[in-house]
Amino acid sequence: MFEMMPFVRNRGVDLYHPFRDLEELERSLFASNGVNAFRTDIREIGDAYLLEADLPGMKKEDIHIDIDGERLTISAERSANKEERDENSGYIRCERSYGSFSRSFDISGIQAEKISAAYEDGVLKLTLPKQTKEVPASRRLEIQ
Repeated sequence: MFEMMPFVRNRGVDLYHPFRDLEELERSLFASNGVNAFRTDIREIGDAYLLEADLPGMKKEDIHIDIDGERLTISAERSANKEERDENSGYIRCERSYGSFSRSFDISGIQAEKISAAYEDGVLKLTLPKQTKEVPASRRLEIQ
């Protein structure tokens, strides 16, 4: 009977870490992928950048894009339906998050007045045109 022991990598020794639970709580509260952030992809498409942000379940009216100087901020708010939840509500577990979500991006080197936005199927797409480098006009100097 003793030869049928399950294989355990740590040989049955489980080190106790008293602060492990606190560290996991801190990571969940302050991590960049926490409740107040959302995933974005940024790629270069010729003379512009394409920023795609996942905002599933959001209404277009609840998404705000603000430009302040050289900072672009995307914010969205999802509000909860206020309903009483008791033993008879049928919820076993409720994990959908409600609250505000926000991300800011540095847009130095972008033509802020030409930024365009579209929202479709839970994905916000921003086209960020690059600033064009002005090439100085060539000219010939006369020697005096």
